[in-house]
Amino acid sequence: MSLDDLLPHQGGADALARLLARELLGGRWRPGETFPKELDIAAHFGVSRNQVRNALTSLTAAGLLERTAGRGTQVREVGEWHLLDPQMSDWLVGLERPQPQLVRELLAFRYSAEPVVAELAARAADVDDLTRLEAALHGMVETAEAPGLAGRHAEHDVAFHEAIYDASHNLIWRQMGHLLRPSIIALVQHSQRPARGDDGLSDSLARHRAVFEAIKGGDGPGAARAAREVLRRTARDLGIDTGDSDT
Repeated sequence: MSLDDLLPHQGGADALARLLARELLGGRWRPGETFPKELDIAAHFGVSRNQVRNALTSLTAAGLLERTAGRGTQVREVGEWHLLDPQMSDWLVGLERPQPQLVRELLAFRYSAEPVVAELAARAADVDDLTRLEAALHGMVETAEAPGLAGRHAEHDVAFHEAIYDASHNLIWRQMGHLLRPSIIALVQHSQRPARGDDGLSDSLARHRAVFEAIKGGDGPGAARAAREVLRRTARDLGIDTGDSDT
């Protein structure tokens, strides 16, 4: 695919890398496709070839591209992308339409991980954790149907999930929660559009509240089940089959 309809970027190699990475993460170029040449990129954006080379080095280091002598630059398979790379976190934030396979992979990971984390949170959450969870849930409720507040609602939704990871009081899961934040943002934003056109967000809010009540009550298995129900709803809004029946 060509560069024809990409708008000019502002800034140096880092800004160019971010623009190209977001196009890759959004599916503009598919895995296995040949990426545009350095000279073509430089000419399109009116930048130096050195800036392009530095930008492509960043994309290669993050696993998005593979550069091979004689073959040029190829887009790597999604499974080879370094999704927990700090650069990737920056590129994912605010991405409106992530590549479909990327969405499926992110959801599959959360579907496996978050019920476990929620169960740990039910056993370890303290008063401060519960206060954060309740505040995030309250924010979700207050912004659910308010016109023009979809972005604020998404922020509260992400804060709720971050609070679950923190409430586990497990060092690794806490750090994983921070690393996953951009991925969670991408899924929340992507799933809320169809949810708002369906039965509103009332069902999603009820599922989130069930997670909070289970954690508050110290019900580990209940928290795991409730977290799975939240993600099952997310999967439904994204048109993804989890292999489980919905309720």
